Amino acid sequence: MGTSTMVERPHALAAEAVLAGLGSTPDGLSGAEAAARAVRDGPNALPEPRPDPVILRFGRHFADILIYILLAAGALKAALGEWVDFGVILGVAVVNAAVGFIQEGRATRALAGIRAMLSSDAEVRRDGVWTHVEAQALVVGDIVRVGPGGRVPADLRVIEASNLRVEEAALTGESVPSSKGPDPVAPDAAVGDRASMLYSSSIVSGGSGVGVVVATGQRAEIGRIQAMLSDVDDLSTPLSRQLARFGTQLALMIAAMAVVMAVIGKLGHRMPFNDLTSAVIAFAVSAVPEGLPALVTITLALGVRQMARRQAIVRRLGAVETLGAVTRICSDKTGTLTSGEMTVRRVVTREGVYEVSGSGYAPTGGITRDGAPAGPDDHPDLAVFVEVSGAPINAVVAPSDGGVWTLVGEPTEGALRCLGLKAGWDDASYPRLAALPFDSAHKYSASLNELPDGTRLVCVVGAPDRLLGRCAAAGDEIAWWEAQIEAQSGRGLRVLGAAFATARPDEPTIDHDDLTGLSFAGLAAIADPPRPEAVTAIATCHSAGIGVTMITGDHAGTAQAVAAEMGIIAGEEASSVVTGAAIESASESALRRLVARARVFARTSPEHKLRLVRALQAGGEVVAMTGDGVNDAPALKQAEVGVAMGIKGTEATKQAADIVLADDNFATIEYAVEEGRRIHDNLHKSVLFLLPTNGAQALVVLAAIVFGWTLPLSPLQILWVNLVTAVTLSLSLAYEPAEPDIMTRPPRPADAPLVGRADVARIALPSLAIAGVTLAAFWWARAHGFAVPQAQTWAVTTLTLAQGAYLFNARFLRESSLRREALVGNRVVWVSVGVLVLAQAGFVYLPFMQAAFSSAAPGVLGWVVPVGLGVVVFAVLEGVKAVLNRWWPLPA
Repeated sequence: MGTSTMVERPHALAAEAVLAGLGSTPDGLSGAEAAARAVRDGPNALPEPRPDPVILRFGRHFADILIYILLAAGALKAALGEWVDFGVILGVAVVNAAVGFIQEGRATRALAGIRAMLSSDAEVRRDGVWTHVEAQALVVGDIVRVGPGGRVPADLRVIEASNLRVEEAALTGESVPSSKGPDPVAPDAAVGDRASMLYSSSIVSGGSGVGVVVATGQRAEIGRIQAMLSDVDDLSTPLSRQLARFGTQLALMIAAMAVVMAVIGKLGHRMPFNDLTSAVIAFAVSAVPEGLPALVTITLALGVRQMARRQAIVRRLGAVETLGAVTRICSDKTGTLTSGEMTVRRVVTREGVYEVSGSGYAPTGGITRDGAPAGPDDHPDLAVFVEVSGAPINAVVAPSDGGVWTLVGEPTEGALRCLGLKAGWDDASYPRLAALPFDSAHKYSASLNELPDGTRLVCVVGAPDRLLGRCAAAGDEIAWWEAQIEAQSGRGLRVLGAAFATARPDEPTIDHDDLTGLSFAGLAAIADPPRPEAVTAIATCHSAGIGVTMITGDHAGTAQAVAAEMGIIAGEEASSVVTGAAIESASESALRRLVARARVFARTSPEHKLRLVRALQAGGEVVAMTGDGVNDAPALKQAEVGVAMGIKGTEATKQAADIVLADDNFATIEYAVEEGRRIHDNLHKSVLFLLPTNGAQALVVLAAIVFGWTLPLSPLQILWVNLVTAVTLSLSLAYEPAEPDIMTRPPRPADAPLVGRADVARIALPSLAIAGVTLAAFWWARAHGFAVPQAQTWAVTTLTLAQGAYLFNARFLRESSLRREALVGNRVVWVSVGVLVLAQAGFVYLPFMQAAFSSAAPGVLGWVVPVGLGVVVFAVLEGVKAVLNRWWPLPA
């Protein structure tokens, strides 16, 4: 529940005005006033979502028009008193729903993840006394104190600060901590630029501060993000839309054909009502691919397992296939495209420019000048810079138990410490006698160190403009350094300076007033480096026709530099970085035009990211959004595929996402897209294999009714064929490897039908061929004196074995199956054929199967003839494939 006492734009008002507007003072609220506000406003907590009941989640898996037809057929069987048939039909529907329910597992805990990020307690001043209370007990107007390592418990307006720095990457995307202070900022400042505000769930990385609570619960910034998550509707995936459209079309066709058949049977052949009803039900059951939903679910589940082996954890089943249709990947910068570990890329001294290789906090890489290796021994200017910049800092980088180098301290200080390790410098040789810690007012830190020869040196590192102002340098030299600073900043690099001065031998301490007449040692240009594998992945995405867009809360210059280095923008695009202010002022139509041309968006808020994703979707794009911060969660949920980072990602982001990358590697997204395309290809093969089964059965029943014949297949026998082929043969196609050109094709259209025009002939002609041999087997058996149960068994065996033969045709849609590859490369195919033959033998010979399905032992010929007809089907359909691929090829 939110708070009713509000001050508009507290970041832009003086601290005194905010206190007055909230009815508070620096001594805090009284206990009685705090209690009254707690009753009025409610706790500082996010509301608990109410989960859907299990029965409702299970029932959703019956919401398929094809299942409705199947259930209607079962209801008619029940009305006729045919309870065995009713039980089998109902069982098929329940099994299908159970598979979907188990595999889908829609336990989205995004809101719970955000609630877990809230601080559990707070230090608050009430009745003039500092005390600890639960964070939930905070109210607007409370005075709260924060310190290093603590989590901010509510949105606070800073009223006092001492070297206060706060880690806000999860909210703003900033890769380094932000300095905070009591001075107001501009009214239109973005969240990341509000230096006078502390936001709930951010972490204090250094210093201390006091602030007044201005928002709690849902009114806090993190609460607004939760509200946006609640307002984002789950989108249907391209596959779900294709299945829904295909199911509706098929259902209408089945209904129309059933009516026509009923009229023909009644008026043309005077069939008894029960016989006619059974025949119409047989047609409906034969035409419904009831195994299709389960086939899709199981195929996607197999893809989930395959992707998990490559570090992509799928939380929502439909996202697997949707990846294959993605046309745009929107990625956060910090920790996603970049490593999230600040690294010195370049050192500038008066003698020259030194390039520094390697990334992250591991001291791997080297230092070069003009392409040649460079070290402190050969380059005194480099040695001075490394020593002076390393002496005042407190950060420590060291390998963890797993061998991964980690940082304790500020990221920029960690970059300088790593530079010292690469240069072979040991700070232990420079014992520190006194220090001035970094503070936001002076923007530098300093130390007094004793050199091995006893000389005492003042070392200063920080904002270069502040250091130059304390240097004894000539005007032209200052101008030269300012040009170097501008050049490095223009590349999106964070620039730090280092300066020094010799102290008196007996100097015991230092003060800010002592820092004059310094000598400027040089500049360090620092960046959050791109992941090398992400650069390759972006290039692959471009070759696959997938656009990559960077959406970050970081500064425009930094975003532009990283995007150019990673290949997201090039040439004339380099100046097309769009800021959050431009997004804010753009109308919906203008924003759609903006996202169509721009590839980099900087200084964005959560609302901006959400609007950008929606604008892309309005333009027909299928969007995958990646990120790791709380500020990414609403956009991740809005996108067709939300991808969260598993290591550095917040819990809220992981729970809002469809896929979590266990290795935080952008390159894994590229693999996931490739896997999504492979899965869609295999689903397409499975559909083109499965539908001729239903088509052949429907044609058999249709012919029987139109010509007044005995039904060659009963409704239960039709269900048997549908299930056994769906579970064995069509499922084996899910294991087919990817086609060689899979990542050089453009994305398939999101609105493309499940069955296209080129597929019609590839379904109709196999249906005719399989129906023809099935009818031939039934009438050959009847003509040779076999009873109806035996003749129907011949028909069922012929139908299943013809499907087995057709499986080898369907493995290669664009190429001939008359080659060695049709027999190898997918062992599951042979396992499936073996299981099919065993299952069919059980259908033929097991007494309980004979009783349930009215089957009978067909004799030796009952196997020889179906096998021969299966070979005929394979040969005929190979010829059909060759003709179709020549005159009516499938789209690329």
